[in-house]
Amino acid sequence: MTNEEIKSIIESLLFVVGDEGITVKSLCETTSLEEDTLLDALKDLQQEYDDKDRGFKISFIGGGYQLTTNAKNASYIEKLVDTPGNHTLSQAALETLAIIAYKQPITRVEIEEIRGVKTDKPLQTLMSKLLIKEAGRAEKAGRAILYGTTREFLFHFGLSSIKDLPPLPDGSEDQEEEEADLFFEKFQEIPE
Repeated sequence: MTNEEIKSIIESLLFVVGDEGITVKSLCETTSLEEDTLLDALKDLQQEYDDKDRGFKISFIGGGYQLTTNAKNASYIEKLVDTPGNHTLSQAALETLAIIAYKQPITRVEIEEIRGVKTDKPLQTLMSKLLIKEAGRAEKAGRAILYGTTREFLFHFGLSSIKDLPPLPDGSEDQEEEEADLFFEKFQEIPE
C-alpha cells in the first residue's frame, strides 16, 4: 500500500468518526498497519493540510485524532450556526465548571463548599450541555455522585486532556485574577 493510499484511508476514517475521533490503536486495528507507518502517514497528512491552509486540520483531542475546522474560518462558521438558541453560560455555571475541571472527581457538596452556594441548577445546565457527567460514586457514607468533565468538554475547548488546562494561580491576588480572566474568557460561549 502506498503512502498516498494510506493517507486516503486515514482521511476517510477521520471523516466517518466525526467528532468522536479515533485513537492510533483503532486506526492500526482498522487498517492492519504498523503504528510507525500509520503515524508517518498521519503526520504527512497533517502537514499537507497545514501547508495548503485548508479548511480542515487534523487535531489530537481527547485522546484521539479528528478532523477540525481551521480556526481562521471561525467567523464564517459562527455566522452559519448563529441561532437564537445559542447562549453563554451563567457565572454560576462557569464557576461550577471550573471547579469540576480542576478538582474532578468531585461531589456536589464539595463544589458547594468551594462556591459557598447551592449548585443544583448549574450542575443541571452543565449536564444538559454534556460538559460534565457522573463519574462514579464516593466511597464515603451516602455514596454521593462524583462529577467529572466529558470528552465533549475537551472537544469544545480544544484540549487533548485535562492536563492542558491553564495552571491554577500560586495565590498572589494579581495572578489569581489574571488566571481567572483567562479561564472565563476561554469558556464564555457554549451553545445550548
